[in-house]
Amino acid sequence: MVVKKTQVKEDFQYIVYFKMETAVKILIVEDEMIIGANISLQLSKLGYEVNGLVPRGEEALLHIRENRPDIVLMDIQLKGKLDGIETVQQMQAEYDIPIIYLTANADEDHFIRAKATNPYAFISKPFKKLDLQHAIELTIDRIMKANGKGLNIDDTCSSPYVLSDSIFVRRNDRMVKILIKNIYYFEADRNYCKIYAKDRECLLVMTLKEIDEKLPKENFLRIHRSYIVNLSHINEVAGTHVVILKKAIPLSKTSRSVLLNRLQTF
Repeated sequence: MVVKKTQVKEDFQYIVYFKMETAVKILIVEDEMIIGANISLQLSKLGYEVNGLVPRGEEALLHIRENRPDIVLMDIQLKGKLDGIETVQQMQAEYDIPIIYLTANADEDHFIRAKATNPYAFISKPFKKLDLQHAIELTIDRIMKANGKGLNIDDTCSSPYVLSDSIFVRRNDRMVKILIKNIYYFEADRNYCKIYAKDRECLLVMTLKEIDEKLPKENFLRIHRSYIVNLSHINEVAGTHVVILKKAIPLSKTSRSVLLNRLQTF
């Protein structure tokens, strides 16, 4: 598969090259299926992945257990045993997933109940595509700030924002997600840093040292001046190298003992 290339600017903005892209996953909980289908279409056009469209709160809870989304768009006035707010209350007992409420009824009682669940945004129906886009971007921005990084939504490209289970990279108007468990290793290439992951290769204009400072230490270890590896993907440890997916990756003498100790407790 051919990687699309972009000229690197002199100011060294972070630029990412992708073989494949995985968008932020969003669950829509909306009992008006025509409205839900329209929201789904708008999200797809914005580059997000709709990982479910369900009409009831009970179905939403089951869906989340089987296919956890990154963000939930929740209609407040759902039909069935649970309304949107009650659904979120039950969901938050098990999961910490950002919520954006959709509502056609912005009365004070609903607002007070919904506010107690700490939503990331409210969208009043009917709404415009831009309202939806901004609510989602601001939600992602809050996620990144909570993890110590802000998001400039005007950047064409940006550095990765590392969460506990994934890395988000903004490319143009899309947030691209790479699961940490799918990353095999990072390789330095002068001022660049290559990410090798399942079905995907990315190139960031940043140093290996910079990405090392962002990564969760329980998953990754820098074993050479040019390589950071995901410990869970190491198939073999030799005297001077490790093997990941049949690739021999050099192992420095000073890192070998550290690596062996880490693997014993991993």
